[in-house]
Amino acid sequence: MNKPSPIKDFISGGIGGMAIVSSGHPLDTIKVRLQTQPKLKPGEKPKYSGTLDCFKTTIRNEGLRGLYKGMAAPLIGVTPMFAVCFFGFGIGKKLQMKSENDSLNSFQIFNAGMLSGLLTTGIMAPGERIKCLMQIQSDSGSAKYAGPLDCAKQLYRESGIRGIYKGTCATLLRDVPATGAYFTSYELLLNTLTPEGKSRSDLGPFRVLFAGGMAGVFNWMVALPADTLKSRLQTAPEGKYPRGVRDVFRELIREEGVGALYKGITPVMLRAFPANAACFLAVEITMKILNWIAPNL
Repeated sequence: MNKPSPIKDFISGGIGGMAIVSSGHPLDTIKVRLQTQPKLKPGEKPKYSGTLDCFKTTIRNEGLRGLYKGMAAPLIGVTPMFAVCFFGFGIGKKLQMKSENDSLNSFQIFNAGMLSGLLTTGIMAPGERIKCLMQIQSDSGSAKYAGPLDCAKQLYRESGIRGIYKGTCATLLRDVPATGAYFTSYELLLNTLTPEGKSRSDLGPFRVLFAGGMAGVFNWMVALPADTLKSRLQTAPEGKYPRGVRDVFRELIREEGVGALYKGITPVMLRAFPANAACFLAVEITMKILNWIAPNL
């Protein structure tokens, strides 16, 4: 058994993050566009009637590139973010272990996952803010931002650093419990799929893909309501929600009902399995390579 190594977790997590963004961004774009559709007036039809309509409309009006709008921001931020995510998870596990061979229970795994979610918010929040604004640009009828860097510059010029970090509390509300569920479900499934007398390093890619994909599904089952609130807050005009996520929640429930918290659930779940399957497979492969190259790291 290889000893716990936060450094290997950091490197593996970064590679996994690149895999998750590359494979999942188009459906993330659809999710954000569905989440941020304005409330309909009487007799008015929605811009997008659903996931498939949003996909077709985006392709028709903007081409394939439209599905990848805003990808630069999460791709630049996701490598260090997922590196910190898996690093934080590794640290969280190590803090609860009395020896290198200790097995952690589900509650301890969940705690380690929540620590990971806490640590990643500082990187995640500004990247999410820029990504969401870039993704909904076509809805405004004109391109306000030339790219992620221009978006960051304009936000800073208009509102300072607070403008870039708008939605941080909502990001925490989403990521802390969801990341706990993410790692807990992955570890439980991987342990269940490991034959008696074997170790997880013996598992083939299909079992890792299944465990990783299902972990993504469980993650988003927990995260989606807070993610909807976050997307609305981060794309709202300045000053619309003076009390932040609380105001978004009250308005959404009052005007659209509880079901609105789950807007975009179809693209989220369609994306969650393959994207996170790719992430965890990349992490496990990278970890195996690192264990072979530097077993004592």
